[in-house]
Amino acid sequence: MRRMTAPPPPDLPASAKFINPQTMHQPSGYSHVVEVTEGRPIYIAGQVALDPTGALVGSGDIRAQTRQVFQNLQAALQAVGVGFEQVVKLNYYLVDATQLPVVREVRDEFINTHQPPASTAVEVRRLVRDDLLIEVDAVASSGSFRLLRQG
Repeated sequence: MRRMTAPPPPDLPASAKFINPQTMHQPSGYSHVVEVTEGRPIYIAGQVALDPTGALVGSGDIRAQTRQVFQNLQAALQAVGVGFEQVVKLNYYLVDATQLPVVREVRDEFINTHQPPASTAVEVRRLVRDDLLIEVDAVASSGSFRLLRQG
């Protein structure tokens, strides 16, 4: 699995600005604001830990479920010709928010940690099935991003 830790090459056009205003607290693992300046929006529906056959992956295992969720997101992104480097927003729905550090460890295997998407994490009582521990939806842009931070 490729870990996205280095920013894309600087010769790519800036199609998004990852902004952390100085008037707000410094975020850890996400950006406060992502301004998309070019490209088409891509909306990925909430993904859960089901493999391509519809079978649950990782019963009771947040790490295994999160990995499957991010593999599903990756497949959805690839279906429209983009990758995680174009993701500008992630929404997490967890039945146990104390598991967020584990979720972030897995997430960091997929995203560019130097340019993390804006994110929201919400603890929910239950997902659509009792055996699901996490659901994640995403917003991406078709633009090619290079690191451009403001604030």
